Amino acid sequence: MKTWKLVSGILSILFFMLVAFQSCMVGLVNTLEENGEFGGSAGIIVAIMMIAGGIVSIATRKGSNGGNVALIVLFGIAAVVGFALAGSYADLNIWAVWCLINAIFAVIALLAGKKSAE
Repeated sequence: MKTWKLVSGILSILFFMLVAFQSCMVGLVNTLEENGEFGGSAGIIVAIMMIAGGIVSIATRKGSNGGNVALIVLFGIAAVVGFALAGSYADLNIWAVWCLINAIFAVIALLAGKKSAE
């Protein structure tokens, strides 16, 4: 699981830049169109959770149950916000799926860590 945490952490940090840029542009379009959608703001929240999750993933790759719980919370919140508030910002669903995958792998790592401790 160390390799997964390192790779997902690096990718999440890289994706942060793309998601943040896209979200700023979507937020600008939402404001100009006055369409009442929150996709841009939700994208910024997802981006912040992604970079935080990426940093935690890299920092705790050697194995810590607390780190796995933090990853579940960070990526879980990002996935829920992404799916719930995407609106016409369809790319946010893609980033929410990425966060959901990371949360699922964190659950697997948590369960594997508990099983090996027994």
